[in-house]
Amino acid sequence: MPIVTDLAPMIALVCYLIGGIAAAGAGVWIARAGDDHRPDREAVLIALGAIVIWCSLSIAAQPGSILIAIAEVARNLALLAVIFQLFAADGRDESLKPTRPVIVTLVLVQLFQLLVILIETQAVGYPQVIQLAHEISELFSMMIAIGALVLLHNLYAGAATASRRIILWSGIGLGAFFAYDLNLHTLAYLGETNPVVLGSLHGIVAGVMAVMMAVGANSSSAGLEFRPSRAVTFQTLSLLVIGSYLIVMVLVTRSLALLGGDVGRASQIAFLVFAIAAAIIWLPSQRIRRSLRVMAAKHLFQHRYDYREEWLRFTRTIGHASSSGSSFKERAVKAIADITESPAGLLLMPNEEAQLELNARWNWATLDVPAIASDFKLPSTLEQNNHILALDEARSGVEYFGELEQIPAWLIEAEDAWALVPLLHFDRLVGVIVLARPRIERKLDWEDFDLLRVVGQQLASYLAEQAGQQALMDASRFDEFNRRMAFVMHDIKNIASQLSLLSRNAQKHADNPDFRADMLVTLRNSSDKLNALLDRLGRYGAGQSQAAHEFDLRDLAAKVCERFKGVHPVSLARTERVTVLANAEAAEQAILHLVQNAVDASEPGEPVTINTHREGPSGMLEVVDSGTGMSPEFMRTGLFKPFVSSKQGGFGIGAFEARELVKAMGGRLTVESRENIGTRFSVSLPVPEAVRIADARVAGGPPKRASGNSTTKQSTIEESEEVA
Repeated sequence: MPIVTDLAPMIALVCYLIGGIAAAGAGVWIARAGDDHRPDREAVLIALGAIVIWCSLSIAAQPGSILIAIAEVARNLALLAVIFQLFAADGRDESLKPTRPVIVTLVLVQLFQLLVILIETQAVGYPQVIQLAHEISELFSMMIAIGALVLLHNLYAGAATASRRIILWSGIGLGAFFAYDLNLHTLAYLGETNPVVLGSLHGIVAGVMAVMMAVGANSSSAGLEFRPSRAVTFQTLSLLVIGSYLIVMVLVTRSLALLGGDVGRASQIAFLVFAIAAAIIWLPSQRIRRSLRVMAAKHLFQHRYDYREEWLRFTRTIGHASSSGSSFKERAVKAIADITESPAGLLLMPNEEAQLELNARWNWATLDVPAIASDFKLPSTLEQNNHILALDEARSGVEYFGELEQIPAWLIEAEDAWALVPLLHFDRLVGVIVLARPRIERKLDWEDFDLLRVVGQQLASYLAEQAGQQALMDASRFDEFNRRMAFVMHDIKNIASQLSLLSRNAQKHADNPDFRADMLVTLRNSSDKLNALLDRLGRYGAGQSQAAHEFDLRDLAAKVCERFKGVHPVSLARTERVTVLANAEAAEQAILHLVQNAVDASEPGEPVTINTHREGPSGMLEVVDSGTGMSPEFMRTGLFKPFVSSKQGGFGIGAFEARELVKAMGGRLTVESRENIGTRFSVSLPVPEAVRIADARVAGGPPKRASGNSTTKQSTIEESEEVA
């Protein structure tokens, strides 16, 4: 205490300085931005001016000076005027007649106190008179503080809801100030001297009151409410518990010291050891922390949950996988369990027969769950009612829409099972969450039901979305498999067509040696194609790029013509040797598709021609027929679409696969066609020089956009139509 006493003048100087600055700033704020229509505006400005003068004199004058006493009296009178005007702000100034005698009495007491203070300062050499005057002055100060608090209580208790928003902040500031005054003067009266520390802090308390008055003086800020977050409230409660613990320790140890001697010291040591051990055991306890949190939510807040914080926590839990690598369904269970502080949970989901099965656990490995957790009756009832089941009430016999008899026996027997939360998505049951009993025992109420129901619906949408994505992935795999089979069937159909045509021709030309030689070639080619098909079957849809090498388009065209020998007349017309850089096997497959389409579109014996030449940086191979041709609309909407064909019984795969193969090699496939005239398919593949130039540009920087129709590494398919 000596150190605090020595520092008291410095602390008082700082506090009075802060209080004066705060009061002056509050006065300037109210004068410039305050509500001009408030009836307490002038009284508040006068009171703030009196506080500034009082703080200034407390700094400049000697402690106990008559000037400070006069300034304190003026301050209290101004604050009483503010209280009176607050009644007017509430619209009750005309009904203040029963209260006016109290205010008049307080004013008279304050004036008599000024007289007593004058007597106290002049009675030098008369200690008994000074002591008596001091006690009377402190009693008067206590009376003024008590009277002001009574007035403030009546003001706020009788105010209308709308008026409370106006008088709230000023009332809190005045109440806090006079409550502080009451404690200060009570201690001074009982101790026969002014408390050093409390007296030093008097100025800063006045500054806080001035700030609150400024907050309440503006119409936009008068409706502000102090709403601390649950985290701040919980931390404050924790500090209060710790502070109370320390105060009890001090009081008990001081009391034990009164015993004196060895007994007192031994008692002090024993109590300190016991208190420290209790603090180590109980203060870090999770149970204590949960109890404080429940008490704060129950008594200090209108709602049990901080919905903003709960939603943020739910989103974080669902959106981020934990470091343990938990699955999405485990995080879904945790997201709901965290709301009720349940330590564990289960996720049950309906199977194809609408029976519930275990799909995920979270921290509940000890619970034995049957393979069929529930038959179809419970999911059906939950789906119809969307009702959250409190299992403790079900165990006690409370009936929920006929659900009691439908709850499986293993859940009733599991004492840790606490609640069932249905997850509904568009009135369809997606799953059921089973929550374990919280460590702090409590019952579910309406707020739990509402929050769990809303969160359950949101979680059901996430689970339904995940199920939909899984179904799309499965469908994509099946689609890839079906596409692969469609390509295979198309290739087999082409081989079967060639063999069928060969069989029909064999009946007419079996005796012709040249035909028999061609037939052997065709059979060998068909066998090679079947072997190549089997080899290529495992590569369909694999997404692997095939190796490119240089080859001559003219040789490829001659090889294709040889394959159709004896089946249909396919010949070379305009041929130039042109070397391209691509995959020969894929290019041959694409050309075979195009030639087969041309053969199918032509009359028997009508020739199909193949041209090869170079055009700029590309090697060109054209397949030309004089068949039925295609309409412009079909080329726009159906030519390169799988399973769309203009031929009777066609698969619509050949042109699509040819385009994809050419596209994968960095080439282009274009088509020109007229109905009843014919069709020309043009395959463009890059030459080695163009590929090297393109690679050099990529290595040196981004290549410039090519102009005209000469380009390399282009994967866009261009379709052109010949206009009549």
